[in-house]
Amino acid sequence: MTEKIGFIGLGRMGLPMAYNLLRAGHDITVHNRSQEKVRQIADAGATAATSTLEVMASCDIVLACLPDVATCEAVLLGDDGALPNARPGQIIVDHSTVGASTSKACAAAAEQRGAMFLDAPISGGTERATDGTLTIMVGGPAEAYKSAQPLFDVIGAVVRHVGPTGSGTAAKLVNQLLVGVHMVAAAEAMLLGAKSGADPALVFELVNSGWGQSFLLGRNAPAMLDRDFDGVRTQLRVFLKDLGLIQEMARDLGTPIAAGDLAYKLLAEAVDQGLGDLDSAAIVLPMEEQAQFQIKRMDA
Repeated sequence: MTEKIGFIGLGRMGLPMAYNLLRAGHDITVHNRSQEKVRQIADAGATAATSTLEVMASCDIVLACLPDVATCEAVLLGDDGALPNARPGQIIVDHSTVGASTSKACAAAAEQRGAMFLDAPISGGTERATDGTLTIMVGGPAEAYKSAQPLFDVIGAVVRHVGPTGSGTAAKLVNQLLVGVHMVAAAEAMLLGAKSGADPALVFELVNSGWGQSFLLGRNAPAMLDRDFDGVRTQLRVFLKDLGLIQEMARDLGTPIAAGDLAYKLLAEAVDQGLGDLDSAAIVLPMEEQAQFQIKRMDA
């Protein structure tokens, strides 16, 4: 019998992930707070649902991709949520970026119902969500991972079972720590090079082929050069949320994250200045204001 797949949360990441599962031939039922996106993918062949309970009643494996901890806990742990209404043998997968305490609470709620839970956060942004090449970091029971792996292989290029519950969440937060630090470092470096009088486009080209290169430099430097901060791919406030979860994790483990703390401070200041809905490359804007200098292409 063909497994029925549920997908809850059709945001910037979730919608392209759901489309990829549908294109791969899976029988998929979808639900989202905004029903417009549900209707959109239903027109392409998905089954529309109007509630989490409806998805849970009809699906064997349910994937969720939600924007923040509060939404995740409401959708997965609320009275009308996924886990309190799970069936024995059902598998619930959370692709959201949350803290370890949320993932462990979800796993405990699943166990009470005889179901299984996987924390499976993702990395790669909307570009890789669209082309099905995400990195997926999975924590939870090996049996559940084996059952869900064919779905992960559709939406991801690098898929790993990291270990028990919370392991996937921990790996994602380590990833986001580096993202936050590299985001700030890339902005500082580009501004320093540009204000020195060097051609910032050439500085970017050279540094990005040397030891100073990073994914975030390659991603954000062109946006800085083109002043394209409204072409939102991932918003600054999303990274601030993740850095807050990282600080919580570091406190719980008694581990210093000096660079992470500084990145959090700078992102918090940017969000306080009203930049939270801009793309992550906009972290350079407060730095430019302080330096009284703006990065731009020399031929612009």
